[in-house]
Amino acid sequence: MLNRVVLIGRLVGDPELRYTAEGVARASFTLAVDRPFANRQGERETDFIDIVVWRKMGETCARVLNKGRLVAVEGRLRVRSYEDSQGIRRRAAEVVADNVRFLDRPREQSIPADAESTELESEISFQEDELPF
Repeated sequence: MLNRVVLIGRLVGDPELRYTAEGVARASFTLAVDRPFANRQGERETDFIDIVVWRKMGETCARVLNKGRLVAVEGRLRVRSYEDSQGIRRRAAEVVADNVRFLDRPREQSIPADAESTELESEISFQEDELPF
């Protein structure tokens, strides 16, 4: 069986970084992905897809990415069930990313003052090489 998703889109907002009780990093963000065809009115529609990135890659995404950045995401689709605050059973779909590629460069003002651009690029490459898959 195969569960593989590949997306290219722009971040709708800045990533949110949290840690589990065990201290494992989890970054989440929403990706805006244009559909490859137009609707009946001739307009292209956009899908908004929730992305989750774990561990060091999640920390890197939270530190380097921000709203509007163009990224490619590879991962798997996960559909989970939960109970909302009113006790109603809900379902949510998200992509659990195992690879995130940064396809554009950050704007000058989005680079942290204490980091050089080349330092960020080498750190990103190191992080991606560190993935076990």
